Amino acid sequence: MKWISHLSLVVVLFSNSLLAAADVRDAEQQFRQGEYRQALAAAKAEVDRGVWNERWPRLLIQCQLLLGQYPQARATYEAALQRYSSSIPLRQLGGDVYRFNNDPVRGERELEAILEIVRRSPWRYSDKENLIAIGRYFLHRGEDAKKVLELFYDRVRNTDANFVDAYVASGELALDKHDYAMAAKDLDRAAKMKPDDPQIAFLQFEAWQSSDSQRAQAMRARALSLNPNHLPSLLSLADDAIDAEQFEQAEEILQTILRINPYQPQAWAYHAVIAHLQGHFEAERLLRKAALCRWESNPEVDHLIGNKLSRHYRFAEGAEYQQRSLKKKPDFVEAKFQLAQDLLRIGQDEAGWKMADEVFQQDGYNVVAHNLVNLHDVLREFTTLEADGFQIRMDAREARIYGDDVIDLLAEARQTLTEKYAVELDEPTIIEIFPQQKDFAIRTFGVPGGAGFLGVCFGRLITANSPASQTQTPANWQAVLWHEYCHVVTLQKTKNRMPRWLSEGISVYEELQRDQRWGQSMTPTYREMILGDAFTPLSDLSSAFMQPKSAMHLQFAYYESSLAVRYIVEQHGFDTLKKILSDLAIGLSINDALTRSIGSLEVIDQQFADFAKGLASDYGKPEAWKREAPEAAEIDPDDPFSGLVDEPSPTRFEILLKRATAEVAAKKWTEALDTIAETRVLFAEPDVPIALLSLEAELYRQQEATDREREVRTSIAKRSSDSVASYRRLIELANQQQDWEAVARYADQLAAVNPLTAEVQEQIARAAEQTGTYQRSVRALQALTEMEPIDPAGLRFRLAQSLAEVGDTTAARRQLLIALEQAPRYRDAHRLLLRLNQPPASEPSPAAEELKTDEPTETEAEAEKQSEPEEPAKPDEPSENDEPAAADAQANADTQQEKAP
Repeated sequence: MKWISHLSLVVVLFSNSLLAAADVRDAEQQFRQGEYRQALAAAKAEVDRGVWNERWPRLLIQCQLLLGQYPQARATYEAALQRYSSSIPLRQLGGDVYRFNNDPVRGERELEAILEIVRRSPWRYSDKENLIAIGRYFLHRGEDAKKVLELFYDRVRNTDANFVDAYVASGELALDKHDYAMAAKDLDRAAKMKPDDPQIAFLQFEAWQSSDSQRAQAMRARALSLNPNHLPSLLSLADDAIDAEQFEQAEEILQTILRINPYQPQAWAYHAVIAHLQGHFEAERLLRKAALCRWESNPEVDHLIGNKLSRHYRFAEGAEYQQRSLKKKPDFVEAKFQLAQDLLRIGQDEAGWKMADEVFQQDGYNVVAHNLVNLHDVLREFTTLEADGFQIRMDAREARIYGDDVIDLLAEARQTLTEKYAVELDEPTIIEIFPQQKDFAIRTFGVPGGAGFLGVCFGRLITANSPASQTQTPANWQAVLWHEYCHVVTLQKTKNRMPRWLSEGISVYEELQRDQRWGQSMTPTYREMILGDAFTPLSDLSSAFMQPKSAMHLQFAYYESSLAVRYIVEQHGFDTLKKILSDLAIGLSINDALTRSIGSLEVIDQQFADFAKGLASDYGKPEAWKREAPEAAEIDPDDPFSGLVDEPSPTRFEILLKRATAEVAAKKWTEALDTIAETRVLFAEPDVPIALLSLEAELYRQQEATDREREVRTSIAKRSSDSVASYRRLIELANQQQDWEAVARYADQLAAVNPLTAEVQEQIARAAEQTGTYQRSVRALQALTEMEPIDPAGLRFRLAQSLAEVGDTTAARRQLLIALEQAPRYRDAHRLLLRLNQPPASEPSPAAEELKTDEPTETEAEAEKQSEPEEPAKPDEPSENDEPAAADAQANADTQQEKAP
């Protein structure tokens, strides 16, 4: 009976324990769902009741910290520590408890105590929860991340493959080190195990944000559906709104956060960012002070403010904030690395690279730091071209091929744009051109990716992809550099205080001012987007660059921004645009600057909408855009949805273009010509879509209607900056007619897309030789020497001829000697070398008089003897007498030089 009594007591105690555990789980679920005050009330009741379960005080402290009840959290912690002094998870909470009670020294002591506790009884802390907690502690101390991963997180996963916290901890570690692929893998696994956890969904958002924005947005939306009050998700929404310059929306979100926790430091820091961006600098100071009111030495506040300012191209101000952060915490890796990137972007390269290396030495697992340090090694191999106002860093071979063209273009941009916008630049401007897209991405974004970006400007630094990195869809590198250099001018004029839409809009607008083939023009797709739902009001235009639905939507954001600039210039004058830029420079917000120069935002939005929609409506005849049911012949039999009533009906233009494409493919020339003609009349001549012109040109080529083909392709070349196929065909046709000016024109257009091919440089050189523009032929022939020529000696001879024509006889002699070294019996090279060694005609010498004879010179006669008259030796054919002939040629050249006065 006594045994039964004891057993009954055990059963009762066990039942109470199960009940308590169930209550804890319910309260923890309330916490995860954002019902913080309900969770707090439940936890406080159990703590006050004295229930012996460590999870209750831990939950209570978490609630109090999240709600900003910092003094209460301290009291709860100190009371709980009396009972659970050996709890590592509790001690970790203690660090935050004391920091937010403005006692960071005591907070660090609480964390340091963890190591001593573990050392005293390591066997007590070998369970899964404690191993994860110890791993997090060692990461806080700055220990090697790979060792933490192997000794703690992987060890737990090897013991229990279904322990979700191990995957969460690994994912958090990967995120901290910017290893997003690894983070996504671990967090996706964790989400499958615990699908109702909003924090896991938010971490997934962070993991996918840089590679798959749509998936990332879905993860954040899921987090907020699970917990509408999830603070990290709400803070990220505010972050996005600030990037989109939707400041009112951002402030509404921040107010929601502050209603949950009136002291939330990140919310106040974001408020400070908005104040800075709006030019309210005294408010910024006070808001920063509010962010630090509960933890004065919090390094995260200044780091966040600086990071956001850098995102808005305020790199100098961002760097100042990172330096403040590092004063509070000198080993703060994130702040140090952001400072390194800021310094590199404002031209302080030596300090920036040094700091990036320090970060890598301090944190070898940081993927971005690793990438940047490796990139520094790549940049060391680049050559630097110096010019007035520029330092241009390029691959050495590419610099020899088209480096001078880069200098010429940038010099023109500098003169044109600085005068136009009345600005004196902080120089030199640094331009880095990368032959590998991944290197461009790492220099620009810190990680590989960034597909679709051709160049980026940071104020004094431009990074760009070289033509070598563009294979499938090559772009006009000259237009790219002009666009980016325009950013240099406008960003410096406004002290980097301009919204993205205005910065991009001016750059695209100035491309078109320089060359009507550059920039962007109206297309059928853009017309539909302007008249449809994709159009964005001018006052909200920066938001169009944030999370665009597709690559086309992003391109449309650039185009619409250029229309906004065109609207300002055409309807209010260029001086108004300059005044807006000047107002931005003194700290006015864009809305205030627009209102001050033009009028109310409502009026501006309406005027711009009328302007843009008017251009769209005037593009093409109305019948081009009438939607029609597709004819039976145009319905795809393999597509079960083709032709359904609920599918958007195609426009008349789309039907005709599709029909013409099919007819050309089927070689139905007569029908295709009729369809193309029917389509053409739907547009004014300057507006005929390039796609239709390209189809027409190909039709004429197939029919061998050369004159008509040339006419159509000429029209394409006048309107497109990257129609490689048309440029090549026009060069071919011009060669047939020996129209060297046309060859030169289209070869230059082709080189503006890709100057790195022998094909284009040969055409430039040949046309220049034929038209007597030898300075241009020198440049092209020098480029060809970098491209493994089939006839190297002949190429050097041509180069020597052009150099001689421009008066550079020293360089011409050098090229001739190289040619003769490669082909010693090259008679034309001997003759030219002898001619170049003659003294000037105004000061004849006896040696020169001897050369004024119809008889061949001794060297020429010797060359004649060694060659068959019927079949002269080719420049690149060596013979057994090559060495002596080369020696004789050099000796003769030396003799002539000695005879010259």
